[in-house]
Order: sequence, then structure tokens, then C-alpha cells
Amino acid sequence: MTTKHAVIGIFLITWIKPAHAQRVSIDAALRTSDKSYIEATGEVTISVKPDQAFLEIGVITQGATAVAVAAQNARQTDTMLTDLRKFVSPTDQLKTTSYSVRPNYQTPKPGAPITIAGYIATNVIEVTVADLAQVGKIIDAVLQSGANNIQKLDFGLKNPQAARSQALREAALKAKESAEAIASGLGVHIVRVLSAQESGPDDEFGMQKKISAAPPGGPVPPTQIVARTVEVTATLSLRVEVDQ
Repeated sequence: MTTKHAVIGIFLITWIKPAHAQRVSIDAALRTSDKSYIEATGEVTISVKPDQAFLEIGVITQGATAVAVAAQNARQTDTMLTDLRKFVSPTDQLKTTSYSVRPNYQTPKPGAPITIAGYIATNVIEVTVADLAQVGKIIDAVLQSGANNIQKLDFGLKNPQAARSQALREAALKAKESAEAIASGLGVHIVRVLSAQESGPDDEFGMQKKISAAPPGGPVPPTQIVARTVEVTATLSLRVEVDQ
């Protein structure tokens, strides 16, 4: 797991002295706008190895009638699922994300009526896999047993909150260090934290996919999938009260 740090948006708000000293509660002090303060922002990105993959596998069939394409799609999907279950564990998940049977309209000549050339049936199955080594094998197996469309391949984390919490802790430390450095340079000291606010992008999941092409006339090599790390970014803006 690696970490990248950045500090952005650091500035000092003009020092203001109240005309008369007042005794107020802590809660009231936090809401008072005449306090001198410094704002600093810490940003941290950590790289985490993914522990699950998501595939969307499609079975698309075409035919002359809606009944025919639906029946053919059902047969191919059943065969595909039989082979797919050989590579998934009981903890992995299979679910249908979309299903449709629709007309395939023929583009008419100018002035001619629109006609139906046939029908298209589509069944998309989403697979969640914990064993990343099985991803390439799954792709090869389903393409050989009825699937003809790999719509999506993503990688992620089973527990993204753990990585986000770590990134937030480190971002808070960076913001605090920046605020302390500014205060030291200005000859003031930090009294207390007035506010801390999380901002920035959501978790960024990414992957790299490599599918080996078979040379003409040669054997078909297995599909190779290379997953890169998941990038989790946290940004925290810190406001601290300062005094001389």
C-alpha cells in the first residue's frame, strides 16, 4: 500500500481583534466570526490492492421471431452459467442486471415504411469474483459456452471504508502540519480546531485489461487480465483559531 500526499489551498485570514473582551461559551465561540484563524487543506491518495472483480457478461441472440430468439438466448445462457459456476465460489455473486427482447428494425428506403427484420434478445449477468486469478479463466470459459459480449470489467474493494478512513487520518495530519507551519511562520500559535471538512473525489477504481490475440493458425492463448491498484483519495480542509 503506497501513499501520495499533497497540500493545497492554504491561506491566512486577516487578523481581527474584538473591540471588547467577552466571556462566551465554547459552542458560541466556535460560531463567532471575529476569531482569527488559519485554513489549510491536506490531500492524500493511497494505493490499495483490489480484492474483488466485477464482470458483466452478455448473451445476445438474433432471429426471425421474438419467441425464437428468447428460446435461443435461454439455451445459450443456461450453458454459459453451467460453465461459469465451475469457476466461482459459493461466496461469489451472480445476478441478472438486464434482459430484453426487442425488434430489429430495418432502415427503409426514402418514403418506404419501417419494417421489422427480426428480433434481438439480450441477457446480461453480473459476476462478482473474489479470486482475481479466475477472471481470465472466466472470460475464456463463458465466451466458449454461449456468451458473446463482455460489457464491463471493474476492480474494487470489499471494504472501501477501511482505506478511506486511513486516507482521511493521513489527510488530517497533513492539514494539521501545514496549519502549524503557517502559524509558526507568522509568529502565532494555534488555540484550537474550529472546523474540519472532508471534500474531494470519491474512490477511484481502475483496471488494466490485456487480451492476447491468437496468431493466425496457432493455438488460442488464455486471456490475460492485469489489475492495477485501487486509488482512494481523501481531502480534508482544516480551520484553526490562532492567537499571538
